[in-house]
Order: sequence, then C-alpha cells, then structure tokens
Amino acid sequence: MSKPFNPVFSGLPTTIFETMSRLAREHNAVNLGQGFPDDPGAEDIRTKAAEAVVSGWNQYPPMMGIPELRQAAAAHYAHHQNLTLDPDSEIMVTSGATEALAGALFSLIVPGDEVVLFEPLYDAYLPLVLRAGGVPKFIKLKPPHWRFTADDLAEAFSQRTKLVLFNNPLNPAGTVCPPEDLALLAQACITHDAIAVCDEVWEHVVFDGVRHQSLLAFPGMRERTVKISSAGKIFSMTGWKVGMVMAAPNLMRVLSKAHQFLTFTTPPNLQAAVAYGLGKEDAFFDAMRQDFQQARDYLAKGLTDLGFSVLNSRGTYFLNIDIAPLGETDDAEFCQRLVKAYGVATIPVSAFYAENPVKTIVRLCFAKKRATLDAALERLAKLPR
Repeated sequence: MSKPFNPVFSGLPTTIFETMSRLAREHNAVNLGQGFPDDPGAEDIRTKAAEAVVSGWNQYPPMMGIPELRQAAAAHYAHHQNLTLDPDSEIMVTSGATEALAGALFSLIVPGDEVVLFEPLYDAYLPLVLRAGGVPKFIKLKPPHWRFTADDLAEAFSQRTKLVLFNNPLNPAGTVCPPEDLALLAQACITHDAIAVCDEVWEHVVFDGVRHQSLLAFPGMRERTVKISSAGKIFSMTGWKVGMVMAAPNLMRVLSKAHQFLTFTTPPNLQAAVAYGLGKEDAFFDAMRQDFQQARDYLAKGLTDLGFSVLNSRGTYFLNIDIAPLGETDDAEFCQRLVKAYGVATIPVSAFYAENPVKTIVRLCFAKKRATLDAALERLAKLPR
C-alpha cells in the first residue's frame, strides 16, 4: 500500500516491555521487567465476577458504568481520600486507565495546545498527546529523589498550557509526590488556567505509612482536575482493565463523549466485582500494602547485600538500582546483557524518557513470589562487580 499510515503510531518502535519479555522467554529468564504480580488476586473478588457472569446481566451496561460501582467508588474515595463525589455526575467507568487517559487527552486537547509532561513517563502518554495534537513540554525528573521545583514548573508552563499529565505515585521512579510539591503544581495549574489529568492508578500501593493525596483535593483544583484510578492496580489483577474517572460535571460531560466512542462500556460482571471489592474493610488494603512492602524490602536487602545501589521506593510495584557505581553508563545495554548472560529481565529507565534520558537507572518489579525473587537474586549474584 502506497498511502502513508498515521505517523504517530506507525513510527513507534517495539516497546521496551515487549522487547524484554521476548528476550526473557528466549533465555528462560526470571522476569522482573513486566509489572504484574504472579498471584491470581483475591479469591472472593474473583468469585463475585464469576457469579455475576453466570447469574447477572451480560448485555450492555450503562455507558457511564453500573450505578452500583459508581456509588461504591464515591463511598470508597470519601472514606480513603476524603473526597466528596457525586456518583451520578462525577464518576465514570472505563475499560482500563489507559482508555481513560486516551479519552481525556482526545477530548480536552485542541491541536496546538501545550501539554506539560514529567519524565520519566509512562510510555502511552506521549503518543496519545501527539495523536490528540498536543505540543509536549517536558519536565525532567532526576534520581535519586525525582522531584520538581517551582522553577521547573515556571519554565514548562505558559499561557498556551492547556493541560498537565501527572502520574502519582510515579512509575517507574517508585516515588510519592510530597504535599509541598503537589501544592506547587496546583498553583501552576491555577495561574495558567490549566487542567490536571492525574494518573493515580497506584494510589493504594504506597508504603512506609505514606497516605496518597489526590490533586483533586487541593484548593482551586476541584473544577480543573481529572482523577484516573485503576481497579486492576487496586486489587492486583492487572488483566481486568477496569478504570474509574472522577471529575467535576463540566469536565465529565466532555470526557464521557470521548468514552462513548472509544469503548462505550466495560464488562458488567467485572464492574460488579469491583464494586464489591471497593467496599472491603481497611484491613484488606492494609494487608495488601504490607505484603508488597515486605517483598520490596526483601528484594532491596538482597540487592544491597550483592553490592547494588538501591534507590528508595515509596509506592508502585517497582524499585530501581543505580548502575553508575558499577561503572556502567548505558542502562539499555546493561539490561540486554543481564537477560542474555545472567537470565534476569529488567527494564532500562531511559526508555521512559522522550529526550536526554537518564541512562544509569534500572527498574525491577518486586510484586513476585519469594521463590521468584530468590531465583533472580541467585542469578544476579553471578554478575561481576
């Protein structure tokens, strides 16, 4: 065919996740690259989904999501984050958080609008911004703290800024944005009349007593924030692809139009099971965090004992190592060598940058069984240091 395809997508390379997963299969490697637990998830929630598909409604559910789930989400966020949300006009269910992100960007961006992005960034962000016609403006975050300053914001924001896309907790850095930085970002949005699209899918996966704070709750942000959550991350069942979007009615009206022509609806049995799960006692969420924190600590200690420089992780399924003390200067080359020669798959964090990447940070997923982490550490022990 001689006619060109859309350059935003046709020009994309194979993702680093597919590349490393393929190498992991080829070399029979322990895969600490892909970000999902090797656990099926809570049995009672899975049972609710099974019951709903057998005995419940299997035709089109309401486009905005079943009322049961929207009501459960309102109650859940009132309890856990002190947010007051109207389930009828301020909550929408999507087929995963990525669909929610795409819908938000497609519906809110007018071609030529500037969009502020923080690097390292989730790999879907930039293609979606470009496809919507947005002009990216990057703020580069650097290890070990991955924080931004008021000067960073002043340089990136302008009167042409329409939107900022913000991930908190931050994948791949494993950081949780402190309140004082959130306040800076809120003020920048207000000053420049910008909308904040907040990817908060890791909101429940936080450690060391940290509590997630949504930008939606900050003064002046209620009418200009889109909060996006993921049941797949909340319940550690990443394949379910059930997202939740929260925004004021003026924003939700246009967000829902985009959703209508993307996926329209989400499987009703999964929505029913998520509604059940959101109502679980605090002990369920506390235990989940404790289990992941123990896995984080176990892998961090094992890596430290082997001589690796481990960066702090306060959230997500990931921790990072700095390979500069090993004399390494190319994380992509290091990760290729690691999977081919030592049988451990990881992810180079440079893949999360669009320009001028940090090239000495490697991401590992700790949301794995102890035997999987032990196998990885045993192989990593053979790496010369």
